Amino acid sequence: MDTIAHWIDGQKAAPKGDRTGDVFNPATGEVQRQVSYATVAEVDAAVASAKKASASWRHASLATRTRVLFAFRELVNRHKDEIARLLTLEHGKVLSDAGGEVQRGLECIEFACGLSQLLKGDLSENVSTDVDSYSLRQPLGVVAGITPFNFPAMVPMWMYPLAIACGNTFVLKPSERDPSVTNLCAELFAQAGLPPGVLNVVHGDKVAVDRLLEHPDVAGISFVGSTPIARYIYETGTRNGKRVQALGGAKNHMIVLPDADMDLAADAAVGAGYGSAGERCMAISVLETVGSAADKLLPRIQERIAALKVGPGLDPSSQMGPLITRQHQERVAGYVAAGASAGAEVVVDGRTLKVPGHEKGFFLGPTLIDRVRPEMSVYREEIFGPVLSVLRAQTYEEAIGLINSHVYANGTAIFTNDGGAARKFQHEVEVGMVGINVPIPVPMAYYSFGGWRSSLFGDLHIYGPDGVRFYTRNKVVISRWPDPRFRGVDLGFPQNR
Repeated sequence: MDTIAHWIDGQKAAPKGDRTGDVFNPATGEVQRQVSYATVAEVDAAVASAKKASASWRHASLATRTRVLFAFRELVNRHKDEIARLLTLEHGKVLSDAGGEVQRGLECIEFACGLSQLLKGDLSENVSTDVDSYSLRQPLGVVAGITPFNFPAMVPMWMYPLAIACGNTFVLKPSERDPSVTNLCAELFAQAGLPPGVLNVVHGDKVAVDRLLEHPDVAGISFVGSTPIARYIYETGTRNGKRVQALGGAKNHMIVLPDADMDLAADAAVGAGYGSAGERCMAISVLETVGSAADKLLPRIQERIAALKVGPGLDPSSQMGPLITRQHQERVAGYVAAGASAGAEVVVDGRTLKVPGHEKGFFLGPTLIDRVRPEMSVYREEIFGPVLSVLRAQTYEEAIGLINSHVYANGTAIFTNDGGAARKFQHEVEVGMVGINVPIPVPMAYYSFGGWRSSLFGDLHIYGPDGVRFYTRNKVVISRWPDPRFRGVDLGFPQNR
C-alpha cells in the first residue's frame, strides 16, 4: 500500500519511523493509503532545513519572491481539478465543493502575490533637524502551521503563501486524515522555483505538534482546529516564547426575522447547514427563528432536504458526501440521540440514511432538530456534522442574547428585509464575522478571518492584513547622517529641534 512521505528540503523524505496512520476513502469506508507519522528527529530535520533556507530567503528580493508566487499561482490553477479530485478522495466532500475550496485558496495566493505593496513601511522626514524616521516589516524566521482535515487545500493556503511572501520559511503539519493534497501543493511550489527548505511538510500526530511547539528555532505558530486544541496550542506555544494565532471551534447562529424572504432563508440554511456535510467551521449549525418565522420557514427547509442527493463525492449528481471517519460519524449520531433524549424534536433524522452501493461509507444524512433549548448539548457544543438545530425565540433581543452569551463567536448571520434591524444586528452582535442575508460570511483574502471569545486565541486574525502583521515584525529606524555643524558630546535627554 502506498505510504505518504514527508516533504523536507525540497524532496520526498524516506520515513525514519515505523508509525503510520490509515487514510480512508470516506465514501467506501476502505483504507486507500497510509501516511507516515513523523518522529522528533524528522521534525527537527524539517526545522533545520527551514532555518538554513531562511538565511538566504529572507534576503530574496521582492521581485524574486513575487515571480515565484505568481508561478505557483499559475501551477495551482492549472492543476486545480487534480487537487480537487485528490481532496474528494480523502476528505469525501463533493467535487464542486472541493473545487470551490481550491478557488478560495487561490485567492489567498493571489493576495500574497501583492507583497510589494503589503510590505511597504512608513517614512517621516525631518522628525528632528536632519533626522529621518522610518519603519520596516521584517520576517520572523521559521514559522509553522498546523491545519485541520476539513479544508486540506484552503486552510494551509491561508498560511504558507503569505508567510513565505513575507520572507519566512515554513514547516507545515497538515491533518493526517487527508494529507495528500498538501504534498502535491508542495511539489507544485518547488516547480514554481521555490528554493529547497523554504516549505517543508511533516505528517503525523501529537508527537510532531508538540515538537513544533517546543522547538527553539520555530518563531511562530498558526493553527486552525477545535477549541480545546487551540487553547493547548496557544498556551504551550506562548509559554515557549512563540507568536501564536490559534483559531478554534464554532457554533454559528443564523437569525431569521418574520419579515425575511423565507425562500432565500431556506436556501441559505440548507446550503450553509449541510454543505460539506457540515464539516465547516463557518457552517450554520443553529437556526434561530424569531416570532412566527419558524412556521413559515421549517416546511420550506424540509422540502429542500427531501430533494438533496447524498452520495460519493466523485458522483457528479451528489450534493453532499460522507463524514471523514467512522468515529466522527458515530460522534455526530450521538449528538442527535442526546438531543432527542433531552426533549428536542428530530424532524428529519439522517441516521437512517443508506447510500446504495456504499453501505460501508461514513454517511449521515441531513438532520433537522426542532425545539432545541440552550441547555442541551446539541446546542452548546460544536457537532461538526450535517445537523441543524432550531431554537424558537420570541423576540430579537432574546435571539441576539443567546448569540452573545455563547462560548463560541466565530460567524453569524441575520436574514431580514428590514435595513434598520440589520444595522442594529451588525452593531450589537459580539461575533467576529457577520453576514446580512449572507449565510457564510467568509472574508475575501484582502480582509482577515477570525472569531471572538473561544473561537480565537491570540491577537491577530488569519490571512489578509492581519496575516502580514502576524508573519512580520515591525522595526523603527531613526537616521541622521553626521554633519560637521553638530559635533561634541551632549549628555542631555534627546530633544526634537
